[in-house]
This record gives sequence, C-alpha cells and structure tokens, in this order.
Amino acid sequence: MRVLAAMSGGVDSAVAAARAVEAGHDVVGVHLALSETPDALRSGSRGCCSREDADDARRAADVLGIPFYVWDFAERFREDVIDDFVAAYAAGETPNPCLSCNEKIKFAALAEKAAALGFDALATGHYARLSDGELRRAVDEDKDQSYVLAVLTAQQLRRAMFPVGDTAKPQIREEAARRGLLVADKPDSHDICFIPTGDTRAFLGAKIGVRPGAVVDADSGEKLADHDGVHGFTIGQRKGLGIDAPASDGAPRYVTSIDAATATVTVGPASALGVSRITARHAIWTSGTAPAGPVECMVQVRAHGGLAPVVATPVVVDGEPGIEIALHEPLTGVAKGQAAVLYAPDAVRGDLVLGSGRIATTA
Repeated sequence: MRVLAAMSGGVDSAVAAARAVEAGHDVVGVHLALSETPDALRSGSRGCCSREDADDARRAADVLGIPFYVWDFAERFREDVIDDFVAAYAAGETPNPCLSCNEKIKFAALAEKAAALGFDALATGHYARLSDGELRRAVDEDKDQSYVLAVLTAQQLRRAMFPVGDTAKPQIREEAARRGLLVADKPDSHDICFIPTGDTRAFLGAKIGVRPGAVVDADSGEKLADHDGVHGFTIGQRKGLGIDAPASDGAPRYVTSIDAATATVTVGPASALGVSRITARHAIWTSGTAPAGPVECMVQVRAHGGLAPVVATPVVVDGEPGIEIALHEPLTGVAKGQAAVLYAPDAVRGDLVLGSGRIATTA
C-alpha cells in the first residue's frame, strides 16, 4: 500500500512514518509548510512549522530511507485556519484551531492531493486509534487526540492511519531513540502553532484591532469596566476582566456570556456558568450515518476536558445537520465555537467517537 506520511518534525510523526515503513508499506514523507514566516525559529515547546521543524522531518526521513518533500500549504492554512480562528473570536466564540486544521488541511487538502497522486492512505502522528474504520481514543489517555479528530468523516477515516495511537508517549520516545531518530527528545509543541509567542490576546488584538465595549454585571446590568474587544474574553474566564472591585458578596466573577454584536461581556457568579442544553451545528457522525433518534452518550466540550452524560438528538441547525444535546447535570465552561464531541457511553465502547458538532448556543 502506498502511504503518505505527514511529518511535522516531531517525534510522534517520525515514529508513525517508521512504523508504516516497518509494516511493509511504500512510504513517502511530506512536511507541510504552513507558516508564512518559516524562517522564524522554534523556541522550545512554542510554535511549529519552522525551518527547524522541516529540517528535523527531513533528517528523520533520511534515517528511514524514504523520499521526502515539503509542500507549501501556507495560503490555504491562513485562509481556512487562521482567518477562521480570528473571525470566530471576533464573533465572541472560542474556537480550537486544531480541529479546523485537521478538517480542512490535513485530512482535506492534503488527503485530496495524496489521493490524486495515487496514495492509498495518509499516516499521521496523532494519538488515536482506528478499529474497523471506527475512531477510538488512544491508549495514552493523557495524549489522546480523538477530540480534535472527531471532525473527520467516515470517508476520511477510511484513508487515515494513526500508527502511534496504541502506545504510550514515553515508549514512543524510547522507540525513536532505538531507531536513531534525533527527534526522540524534542519537546512537544503545546501552544497554538501560529502564535509562537503564546500571547493569544495580543495576536488577536493585532488582527482585529480595538472594538471597545463594556463589561457588565449579570444581575444588576451595571457597567463594571471598559474593554478593547470581545476577543480578549472567553466563557468561564476569571482573570483579566479589568474590574477594580470585587462583587458585593466578595465572590469572584466569571465571564458568563459574550455578545459580539453589542460588544458586551457579561460577568457573574460561578453558579451562572452551568448549562443544561447545547445546540451544535456542522454535525459530523464518524460512522457516516446519523442516528435515527435520541442517543444516550457522553460529551466532551474541551480538548482536555472531562466527559458528561447526555442525550444527543440529530436536528437541523441553520439549514445544516446539527445536534441537540441535553445534559443530565449542568456543565460549566461551555463556550460557543468549541466542539461538542460525543463518545459511546459504556465501558466496552466508551472510547468510541460517535460524532461532533460546533457549539452554536447554550442554555
């Protein structure tokens, strides 16, 4: 089988490519040039897509003895990921750019080019597993990336390979060292790849500019502070609100809602953060078929968040497939723009991803 191995320059994708070679596949490595400033240097665990990363990927391919190419996807990445990220924050949402990158770049643009060139599958270093075409959590729960892969369709999953998903990260590093891969001890990237400084607020401010508004109290409607733009806030935020005085009862305030149209950020007590219903748009069911009716399952609303029991029902939202999610108990920290990822509820199939949607409303 001809396999295109996406090689980011990190240890996970290097070992994924090595395992594909070892399995007897005809493997070609490719590094995606996603940055419009590739000469910028990576600083430890900050950023990626630098010239350094491309060089690391090339050296790994040399060790494996496979052909290697660099493909420029910077313009597509800017349009489909960065611009989407900025627009979502400007609209008062809290997006996860890794979801957009997987959906629109790696498993759409890249996978489509791979198929056109005659490749049978795309291998990546994501921590997830495929079993009979079904997406499941990785063995290493701390590194599991099934949440950011839940936007993939059944067709995309059929052409995907996740060779490292059955192994814990420490063992992946040990294997890389045994194989002579110089990235064995390379730090993981923990920040948004296109914001190497780690300062998301400053990045958004430079892109969006000043759009002043007010921070108001949820109960009294009193104006508590001014702000320069709703992009500086997210649901559940406690610090950086610009409020001089505590609430009358001394309790901390949290961002409870964001209205981009009026540039109003509402704050209130922790008790106001709980939501009982979520409506998600852009529903994707990883099996390829939506359930016929309500489904008892579990939901995860942040990349590293916990699971909550829910009833999920396929619906139509703004003319497209959506999901209505009823929580058994109120859930906090739920923000528009995040993904609501559904998992099977039972112990045997609880690592199985059922589908996902992008959170549109909460109540």
